[in-house]
Parts: sequence; structure tokens; C-alpha cells
Amino acid sequence: MSQTAVQIGRYNNLEVIKEVDFGVYLDGGEHGNILLPLRYVPERCKIGDIMRVFIYLDSEDDLIATTETPKAQVGDFACLEVIDVNNAGAFADWGLPKDLMIPYGQQKNKLQQDQLVVVFLYLDAHTNRIVGSSKIDKFLNQEPARYRTGQEVSLLVCDRTEIGYTTIINDKHWGVLFHNDLPENVSTGFSGKGFIKRVRPDGKIDLSLTKPGYDKSGISDLGQQILEKLKQNNGHLPLHDKSNPELIKKMFGVSKRNFKHAIGGLYKQRLIRIENDGIHIV
Repeated sequence: MSQTAVQIGRYNNLEVIKEVDFGVYLDGGEHGNILLPLRYVPERCKIGDIMRVFIYLDSEDDLIATTETPKAQVGDFACLEVIDVNNAGAFADWGLPKDLMIPYGQQKNKLQQDQLVVVFLYLDAHTNRIVGSSKIDKFLNQEPARYRTGQEVSLLVCDRTEIGYTTIINDKHWGVLFHNDLPENVSTGFSGKGFIKRVRPDGKIDLSLTKPGYDKSGISDLGQQILEKLKQNNGHLPLHDKSNPELIKKMFGVSKRNFKHAIGGLYKQRLIRIENDGIHIV
């Protein structure tokens, strides 16, 4: 018997309790038996096995299980492609046979076919249907954000504006990636790691894809200074990771530790060589 309540729109570990010609039935607890169609049943599956399955409603609004992987679960933000629009709303591809509905009442702006849109997936309390909403604000944390400059965070890029892109931080808060801080290949739907550039006095958050103090190539400010100094000195400086800290401080005004970190970064990017007589530009 199921030990926990089935979560619609999420992955569940359910027990196989019955085999039929068209699949197997899983113990859905208070929801009754839930069908896992034959095409998803693994070989040598037997009664008593525990299956990790995703539970959603099929086209007949009956609960059904699948071993396919959706692009998002209930409670997630995701960027999806709108593949159809009709009188009921917009429908997006989320990786399952039944498309995700985005009702008109949950559209921030009227959606068009082939458009990419960031939505929040939730379970409609009245129908138990999994639906999407592009009205992101109401699903984000309204409490003041507590981030520090340089902190690494997860980002999901949303709408383009005149100054940049609104971006979801850690699935909780809004931030902005400014156009002049972005490589050309970033657009709506980009997700990955980023950094807090600054938290403004009004609470608004500026973001960066590189750690503050680094440019888009990943070279630190100090690293840029070292490269410039190398160019001014015919590609060679008589300093390396074993040099006297006072010599390093005299030339660059930084500690030996920071200097070593900077030349280590340049070395990893194959921009310099470190030799016994110092560093050489490549």
C-alpha cells in the first residue's frame, strides 16, 4: 500500500499492484489504482515492484502514470514553447503527450503560437489539472531578498526590456541582467548559474553571468592589469607564484595570494606561461 499521498504533477514512487494486457496498475492510495500504460512498463516488471513515475491527467481527465520526463513539475518555473492557441487558452509543449494549458486568465500578455514563454506550473484546485501561468509575480517570494554581492545563484531569463532581461533568481526573486553585461546568445529561456552584482537600496537586484570583478571572458580585473603590463614589457614580467610579496605589491599593489590567483586564472586560459624567470604572454 502507498505510504504517502500521491502528488499530482510530480514524481511519485508507487507500488505495482495489478498486471493487465494494456499495462500495470499502481497503488494510488486515496486516488485509487493508477494505470501505467504498457509502452512505459519496463521488462521483468512484476507485482510488488516500486516504480518512479510522473502522475498527471490524460485527455479524459483520468490520472495516469508515465516514465517519460516532463520539462517541469508542479511548483517549477520553466520556459516552454506555445504550440497551439484556441478558445480555451494557449497550449505549450512540456514533454508529455498532453500539452500544458495556459488559460487566458493566467496569461500576462496574450500568447501566440511558436512563442517562448516562462510559466509557473501549478495544480488547479478545482479541476486537479496541471496548468501554467505567465503571471510570474504572484508566485515569487515577496519578502525582501537577502543576497550578498558576488553570491552565486541560479537564473532563469524571462522577458526582454529596454535595459535588459527580467530574470528569476533561485526560483524566488526578480533581478535584472543588463544588455551590456550579456553575451549575444542569451535570450528568454536561458538558465544557468549567475552572480549577484549588487542589491540596490530600493531592493532591486542587478545580476551578472560572471563573478563581479571579472569580465565576460572570465578574466579578473587584476588579470587584465597583468596582461596590460606584459604587453608593455615585451610579453615578460620577472614575477611568478614564488616571487617576493613586496615586489608583487610594488608592481600591482596587491597581495601575493591575489596575484597567484590571478596568474593561475590566466594560465588556465592559456594566456600566459609561467617559467623560472617569470611570466610570459602567450
